[in-house]
Parts: sequence; C-alpha cells; structure tokens
Amino acid sequence: MKRFKNILLVAGGEGWEETALKRAVTIAKNNKAKLKIVEVIEELPRGTRMLITTMHLEDIQEAIIKERLKKLEHLIAPIRDEGVRVTAKVVCGTPFLEIIKEVLRNKHDLVIKTARGKGRLKDHLFGSTSMHLMRKCPCPVWVIKPTHRKKYARVLAAVDPAPYDKKKNALNTRIMELATSMAHLEGSEVHVVHAWTLYGELTLTGSGEVSKSKVDSLAREIRKLHKSQLAKLVEKHVPGNPNDRIHLLKGSAEILIPALAKRKRIELIVMGTVCRTGIEGLFIGNTAEKVLQQVDCSVLTVKPDGFVTPVGL
Repeated sequence: MKRFKNILLVAGGEGWEETALKRAVTIAKNNKAKLKIVEVIEELPRGTRMLITTMHLEDIQEAIIKERLKKLEHLIAPIRDEGVRVTAKVVCGTPFLEIIKEVLRNKHDLVIKTARGKGRLKDHLFGSTSMHLMRKCPCPVWVIKPTHRKKYARVLAAVDPAPYDKKKNALNTRIMELATSMAHLEGSEVHVVHAWTLYGELTLTGSGEVSKSKVDSLAREIRKLHKSQLAKLVEKHVPGNPNDRIHLLKGSAEILIPALAKRKRIELIVMGTVCRTGIEGLFIGNTAEKVLQQVDCSVLTVKPDGFVTPVGL
C-alpha cells in the first residue's frame, strides 16, 4: 500500500492496540508515512459540570489530557524505536468533529479506528462516531472489526460501473485501487461485486403494456452491458482474477452485498460513500447506509472526487 503518507489513528475501542494500532504501524512502515495517534476525550455533561465546585473545569480537563497523553507516549515509544515517525495528541470535544478537524488541519489521507463491536443499539457493528466519519470525513476511513486480529483472507470491492458517469467511474477506480492495494498488503483474495437492477422492471411487467418476453430481453441486454463494464474494471485492476471472485448480481445492493459478504466470509469491504441529499456531505447514499448497518466485517470507505465536508475549522 503506497498511497498513504499521513495517517491518523483514533485511539480507543475494544482491543484497539492489537488491531488498529498494529495495522496502522504496518502501513506507516510500508509507506514510510507519518502516523499520528489522537485520543478524543468527550466533554463532561452539563449536569456534571454544575456539580463541580472545588476545581475549575479547565483544570480537570487539563489533568486528564496530561495523564492520557503520558500513557500514549509510553505506548508509542517502542514504535519510534522501530523508525516510525509517530506522534500522539489528546483533545477534548465531540469525537467525530475533532477527528475531522484534525484531518483538515494536517491533511491526513487516511483515518483508522476500531469499531465499537456488537451488542448495543440494533446490534450494529458501527457506532455513531464511525458513521459520522464515514459520512463526513473527506479522506478514506478504515473502521476495523475489533475481534479480527489476523490478516484479511478475503477483500471485497463493491463497485457500480456506469458507462457515462465520469464521477462514479472515478470513484470505482479509487475503490479498486484501495482494494487491490489492501489485498497486496494483507495477502488477500480480491472479490469484486456489482449489483444491478432493471429500472421499472416490476412496473413494466405488471402493467400489461409490455410483454414479459420483451422485458426479459431488455433485462438480458442491460445485464450484458453491466457485465461488460464490470469486466473492463476488473481487467484493469486485477487481470486474471478468477471468475468465482467476480460477482454480478441482479437485485437490491443493500440486500445482496451483505448476503454475499457473509456467504463468502469477506473480512474487509471497500466501498464508496456518495452523498444523495441536497445538503452536500450530510448523508451517505441510502444503499451504502443500509449495507453498513448489516455487515459484520471491517470496512474501508472512500469519498468521490470533489467531496466537501460540512465540518469546518
């Protein structure tokens, strides 16, 4: 993986030192990249602040920051001895906001953090901070499943090739570059998935205005087009990839991609997050959101070219 030169690792989460930290150090070594580890301490709730009368809030926060930074410095000392350019920082505030501000200030090109693990709200792997980052952080965000401490055996690139959409195809290229680069680093199989639908198929079939044979013929033509576009993308980035690792699926992506990931025991999904609302940067596309809510593996998300975060300095 030769593309990342300025990595930001978010400290904290279950087993983060054994998962996220080790992978961040490996990437930093391979790329001769800078690595910064940041820990975000959330501000005390207003009710708690009102009860504190014997010390100034600023003094309490400063003492906590000083102690946490001391622990981080102790943690990274052996990493420095290995020749990695690593620094540590502790800040106070809302985690996703402080992380994105750090990215903007220092032009980080990758954020790594540990997922919260399952067992909470709706049993989702990704918590609110991870989701905020995947929606709003301008650089790629790699959220690592805390229980996966070995190298990834299988990486899945989720793409959406479109013959006349330059922006979407540029995003597909970035997804494939990241997926293949990650697979090279980890020694992984590369799987590629594209889910497609025939626009208005159910309406056409049910209306009686168009015969089923004509609808089926149209579906075959559309599938042929999608297959051709997917083949070109695969041949460009993973030439000779076995057919059983190329998945052209007809139907809803938010259903088919998580099901495929489970069936193939995928351990990392690389996918794009594309804004689909009128307010740029506030929400990722509904498809990506639904996929993220269902998968049970690590995810590396990337934004399209020209993405502007709604978070300001």
